[in-house]
Amino acid sequence: MAHVCISLGSNLGDREGNLFDAYNRIISIKEIRLSKLSRFYETEPVGGPPQPMYLNAVLSIETELSPYKLLEHFQYIETSMGRIRNIKWGPRNIDIDILLYDNKIIVDVCLKIPHPLMHTRLFVLEPLSEIEPFIIHPILKKSILLLYKEIKLSLTNTK
Repeated sequence: MAHVCISLGSNLGDREGNLFDAYNRIISIKEIRLSKLSRFYETEPVGGPPQPMYLNAVLSIETELSPYKLLEHFQYIETSMGRIRNIKWGPRNIDIDILLYDNKIIVDVCLKIPHPLMHTRLFVLEPLSEIEPFIIHPILKKSILLLYKEIKLSLTNTK
């Protein structure tokens, strides 16, 4: 079974309800077993146009599904929940991203693992460090906790 970390985000509609809905849909997939769910974090939007605050969470799962099959399931969940992709980094009712899939490194047109920006995003690293602090980023060779501390320090130094 592969160990996979997934981020959830929402900044439109019932944000908390959207996260719980996506979570319930994910764990109802028969080939997925929940490992851990972080608490929900309210965060500022990063990039994109002006938009409402986000609610973010991370979950870790165990699965026998391939990364591509997971992506297919997650995109189906997003679409079935009414996600519309019309503005890059724009507001959305749900966003589901595969952050890590075991120690795999995948770089192609439709899928990039580890998520290419995860190490720069506090809204990913904070909940991920809550539930999986000692996982090692397969490219950077640093623990999630260390990446989180580094980004927190860099944000403190820029204030």
